[in-house]
Amino acid sequence: MSPPCLRCAAACTLNLETAQRIGTVSSSLVGGAIGAWRSSYTTTSPLSMASSRFPLAKLPAAVMGAVSGSQAGSRAAELFFTQKLPPGEGTPWLCVACGHTFRQLPRPFTAPQ
Repeated sequence: MSPPCLRCAAACTLNLETAQRIGTVSSSLVGGAIGAWRSSYTTTSPLSMASSRFPLAKLPAAVMGAVSGSQAGSRAAELFFTQKLPPGEGTPWLCVACGHTFRQLPRPFTAPQ
C-alpha cells in the first residue's frame, strides 16, 4: 500500500522504482522501433511498391538502428529518473497531487504475538 504524501497528505503516490523500470523498458522499445523505422525508411510510397514484404537487404540496417535507438531510449529514461529520484535510503515515492518526491524506509518485520 502506498504511503500518504509527506507534504500534502494526499493518498495518491507512485512508486518511482517501478515507474523507472517501466519507463526504461518502454523507452527502449519505442527507441528501437523509431531506430528501425528511420534506418529502413524509403522515399517511395508503400502503395507503389509491387510487394508488401519487407526488403531483406535493409534488415541489417534496421537491426542496427533498432539497437542504437533502444540504447538511446533507455539512456534518456535513466537520465530522467536519476534527476527525479530523491537522495537517501528507502523506497522512492512521487506524489501525483503535488509532485513532491520522498523516500520511506521499510518498517522492520515484527512477528505477531
